[in-house]
Amino acid sequence: MFDFLASMLKVAKIPYTENEPLAPKSTFKVGGTARLYIRPQTPEQLESTISAARSSELPFFVTGGASNLVYPDGIYEGAIISTQEIKEIFYDPDERTSDGSVLVTCQCGLPMAAFVDFCTRKNLSGAEQFAGLPGTVGGAVYMNARCFDRSVSDILYSTKHIEFEGQKARQVELPFNAEDWDYKKSPFQASEGRPQRYITQATFRLSPAGAEAHDRITADCKKYIAERVDKGHFKYPSAGSVFKNNHAFGAPSGKLIDECGLKGLSIGGAQIAPFHGNFIINTGSATASDIKTLVEAAKKAVHDKFGFDLEAEIIFV
Repeated sequence: MFDFLASMLKVAKIPYTENEPLAPKSTFKVGGTARLYIRPQTPEQLESTISAARSSELPFFVTGGASNLVYPDGIYEGAIISTQEIKEIFYDPDERTSDGSVLVTCQCGLPMAAFVDFCTRKNLSGAEQFAGLPGTVGGAVYMNARCFDRSVSDILYSTKHIEFEGQKARQVELPFNAEDWDYKKSPFQASEGRPQRYITQATFRLSPAGAEAHDRITADCKKYIAERVDKGHFKYPSAGSVFKNNHAFGAPSGKLIDECGLKGLSIGGAQIAPFHGNFIINTGSATASDIKTLVEAAKKAVHDKFGFDLEAEIIFV
């Protein structure tokens, strides 16, 4: 099956490598090797790649910037499909919505940093809180990323994705519907009865602010990046927040973990950050197993002390 998929990729001229190290490709810097690491260049190639992987009956995983992932230890006996080469951005300054917003369309593999930089250069306001967010547009939409009390869904206009009915793929465009979205929830996350959806692009609503707002937008972006630095987001390899916050419970997950006395707890090369209870960091030699064990330790301690079940937002491949 492995050779079958590789031969299909060769015929379609879709770039791939074999036995590719995964750790350098994630913000956690953890992981073994993938038998196949595939880099489609267009949405059409992404569809062909997923179709080929499904036909081969090999396990596969579609990823963007791998900023919220833990790659497995050892050999992943399947295909990692990276969308990072699918990264065009489209913008027509004369196209406006009924409320006067302008639309910026980003392909799934575009880094969020590139999206924010584009908005800053064009004097478009609305994306400032996402300055410094690692990962890609596709990943941010999938997770409905939330930064400084602003969610991706707050500026979303529409999305496009690939989904399968049996072996047949179709491209679907979804206008934004608030009922499909919630805190760190999106209609692209796994759900019983829903076909798997693979995001190809997202269109965002921004406010045209004019040249006079350029310095303000730039300053706001720098402020949010500085806050991330001050909170220790970039001190060590990590995936940022490990657990979702439950606002109904009334206390952030990091505070609950802190009150359990877990800050600084280490297992192997992984550690619950001494400076933030909701971060797990790689101190240099962490494995996926180390991180998973810490996640389970934090969940058990919080449940035992508070009767509350933490929900992890990081994804173990």
